[in-house]
Amino acid sequence: MTDSKPAGRGPAPCVLALALLLGGTLSSAAQAAAEDVERLGKDLTCLGADPTGNADGSIPPFTGQWLGAPPQVAFKGTGHHPVDPYPDEKPLFVITADNLAQYADALSDGQKALFKLYPTTFKMPIYPSHRDFRFNDSVCQATRENAKLARLVDDGEGVVGKTGGTPFPVPRSGLELLKNASTFTLRAWTEEYISDNAYVLKDGNINWGRVHSRNLAPALEPGKIGDTVGNSAFYLNETLLPQRDKGEINTGTEFWNDKTEPRQAWRYDPGTRRVRQSPGYGFDMSFPGSGGSITVDEVRLFNGSGQRYDWKIVGKREMYIPYNAYRVHAPDLKYANLLTPGHINPEAMRYERHRVWELEGTLKPGYRHLYGKRKLYIDEDTWFPMLADNYDNRGELWRTSMVNYFYAYETQGPQAGVGLYHDLNAGSYLAFNLINEQRNGYQLNRPGFSPRDFGPEAARRFGQ
Repeated sequence: MTDSKPAGRGPAPCVLALALLLGGTLSSAAQAAAEDVERLGKDLTCLGADPTGNADGSIPPFTGQWLGAPPQVAFKGTGHHPVDPYPDEKPLFVITADNLAQYADALSDGQKALFKLYPTTFKMPIYPSHRDFRFNDSVCQATRENAKLARLVDDGEGVVGKTGGTPFPVPRSGLELLKNASTFTLRAWTEEYISDNAYVLKDGNINWGRVHSRNLAPALEPGKIGDTVGNSAFYLNETLLPQRDKGEINTGTEFWNDKTEPRQAWRYDPGTRRVRQSPGYGFDMSFPGSGGSITVDEVRLFNGSGQRYDWKIVGKREMYIPYNAYRVHAPDLKYANLLTPGHINPEAMRYERHRVWELEGTLKPGYRHLYGKRKLYIDEDTWFPMLADNYDNRGELWRTSMVNYFYAYETQGPQAGVGLYHDLNAGSYLAFNLINEQRNGYQLNRPGFSPRDFGPEAARRFGQ
């Protein structure tokens, strides 16, 4: 019996075609990566932003002239309230309901909804735009390495790359952009602070909360560049107010791959003095102490797994966003004057015109979430999300949010300050992480935290 296979026969045509296709895809990806690397520090900043100004000069060129505290600031060290490097600047103009149409193309749907809901009181003071601060050189180095090798894995739930920088300085998909703006935000290495949370009802009454927060991001130790393995973050939040929840502790840890190593979380109940695991903590579960006003995954506008949504890059646009938000955290600005009905006192806010990436997430068929669609507006210079619009499952705009970031001199990067989460249906809002009337500000990049300060055993110790 002879073998019917012809001698010397090559691969089947379909196999050969697949090999050629894969080879071409890999070659194209390598070429794109090489091109991205060459652009960084030239026609793009080292993190991937457009360094040029816009046509009318309302967005200036990127200077990055200051690393840490600028010479005109008397910086006393971490733990103090942030010091404004532009204390004498005045608004260039103020957007009101009367002149809204003139600026509507540079506003989000949520911002326009606030003008409609509060036409006589909601205003946006527009200040000169600045792009004066930069990250440490190690951040640029890690980002450059990522431009060569970073890739999504496990359906976009994980990233293989370098820590300490941005993974995708030239994002080509919604998932790449989402990772830049969530798991890989260049936040503080360590954070500790006591903050007030004010849930301002439609009638102006306020339900108060207070939390002692501790956070550790081991990979963001200054100057450190590593691989995406192990724990990406730890947190422990101890409730101080309201009195009925005093002593409750929520703690957990996160990893670099939400599919293979999902978030782990635990809760200490002071009534039973027991620690229990919180399975599936995240997504649209109510964030502890928020009275149901925000979901777990919208703290700092988005966090955790993005698996329930299809993400797409809508594009880049110019917008008026909170920026260089020092004044809103000033200790001389008391809550009685800051927390006005409907929205925060507009005189405390600072908006600037900047370029942002617009990222849109649409709920996948078969998945559930309170929000059927989400929009994030991400600052091109820092990759931090500044604004978010959240829509219900009928497609109606429901909640709009913003976080007031400022450049923290001690971390040499942006720090999340007070977040403002508006429920457009209820006419209420949550002012989250207020520090104005706290003795100390945010204590950042202080050494001393270790993984043993977080998790179930730590919760038991703190609960004693």
